[in-house]
Amino acid sequence: METGSQKGSTRFETRHFETGEGRYKIEAIVVISNRDLNITVGGGTSYHIGATALAIPRPSLDDPGLVSASASVICVTGHKDDQLARSAALQLSARFNCVVTVNAGLHVDDANADDIGLLTCNFNNLIQDIISHLA
Repeated sequence: METGSQKGSTRFETRHFETGEGRYKIEAIVVISNRDLNITVGGGTSYHIGATALAIPRPSLDDPGLVSASASVICVTGHKDDQLARSAALQLSARFNCVVTVNAGLHVDDANADDIGLLTCNFNNLIQDIISHLA
């Protein structure tokens, strides 16, 4: 992500990402606002907002020369999207040294452990695609 060319920018830039197929498809809309990121991820058979994570970059506690991040999460009652949203927001915030929000909502009716594993794998692959494309 080229932060220098966007300094002082007053417009949004959007990008679309997707991975997986059928009921395991995951999609993301990434909105770049100046140098911050707002990412909405939906997947499975019913896209929704299950959790929102906000990550803020900070110096690493282990090595102040490195960038890490802290995150806060709000989860819709009964949803399990909070860990995915938090992990993605922390990764992106530390990698790009910017404020990041991740809204995540993945759902498959009557999901079993295999369904959840495939959705989680596709979610993580999607986040890695976003990182690769923005780098």
